[in-house]
Amino acid sequence: MAENWAGPEQVDALVIGAGPAGLMAAEVMAQAGRRVVICEAKPSPARKFLMAGKSGLNLLNAAPLEAQIAQYAEAAPWLAPMLRAFGPDQIRDWAEELGQPLFTGSSGRVFPRAMKASPLLRAWLARLDGLGVALRRNWRWQGGAFTFATQEGPRALAPRVTVLALGGASWARLGSDGAWAAPLAARGIALAPFRPANMGFRVDWSAHMTRHFGAPIKGARLTAGAQTVRAEFTLSARGVEGGGIYALSRALREGEGLVLDLFPDLAAETVAQRLASQPAKLSQTNRLRRALGLEGARLALLLECARPLPADPQALTGLLKALPVPLAGPRPMDEAISTAGGIARAALSDGLMLRHWPGVFAAGEMLDWEAPTGGYLLTACLATGHWAGRHAAQAAASDQ
Repeated sequence: MAENWAGPEQVDALVIGAGPAGLMAAEVMAQAGRRVVICEAKPSPARKFLMAGKSGLNLLNAAPLEAQIAQYAEAAPWLAPMLRAFGPDQIRDWAEELGQPLFTGSSGRVFPRAMKASPLLRAWLARLDGLGVALRRNWRWQGGAFTFATQEGPRALAPRVTVLALGGASWARLGSDGAWAAPLAARGIALAPFRPANMGFRVDWSAHMTRHFGAPIKGARLTAGAQTVRAEFTLSARGVEGGGIYALSRALREGEGLVLDLFPDLAAETVAQRLASQPAKLSQTNRLRRALGLEGARLALLLECARPLPADPQALTGLLKALPVPLAGPRPMDEAISTAGGIARAALSDGLMLRHWPGVFAAGEMLDWEAPTGGYLLTACLATGHWAGRHAAQAAASDQ
């Protein structure tokens, strides 16, 4: 049947944004009997999801649920009901129902056996298609009223209920550009400023470090304020990045310094004794190599951050056990894995409806929460999408 574009097209349930939160909201609403239309600005859905899954899709975490909830820090109290309703156990069942068996790695991170996002996404889109969900690609929301720029010209929709799932403000080329913030702020919706999360940090390296770019630093303990992790990180031309840095990124972003223990398995006394036992005629670098096996990128990092090295074994031990790394601020927000900030909790009902925009719900990274990597990001996106979709479907039903 030909569509009439003379006025806004009547839509039962609208989702704007085809990332994990939006697709989950669409699935829940369709299963509740709503006729769902998804509008996606890009030519294909879930681009950031696919990018995240290129090296192994970390879908969730195997830690106990209450321990996982604590990872969301100050957002934990209001996210907790959503994570209990559709959390790790439910996500595992959901993925396996889509024909994607999972396995748990040694770190407790859970991955599809296919180790990619694309098979899961294909199965998910097929399920949505079977539920009658319409996916409109290259439909970019213009903000405010439900008007869209499309390849056929401007279009307007009149939805009964809407779920906004437009992502955060990182990886703009994949669709998460944060452009939605201005029209929501214009409606009086309270927003917390965007900040990078799970990102690398700049270091102004000397030319001597160039040959070590790309090298991993393994076996170190990293500390930022009261937070400590033992994890690998990588030296890059831009600074430091990788799992260990991401785990501390919030504390580092908020001004804590980065301190490394290069020998966490050795007591300070042992390190000092090994250094003191070396012949005095040896150079400092040779003493470090012979006493502790310190060489390559790890030795270069020590020299970069602490040269000239002290001759006294105790003083040198102090640096090896607590080496300050001079950070020059976080990498740009668009390079961050995720973002903090977004729609404030006070702007949302318990069902994730915008208080200043009745009938409009929000989910995923649009909301003001952050979490470390390790499965927690996708878990919360899926949980909030499920929650928003459920409450939006209920609102649509009560409006009939």
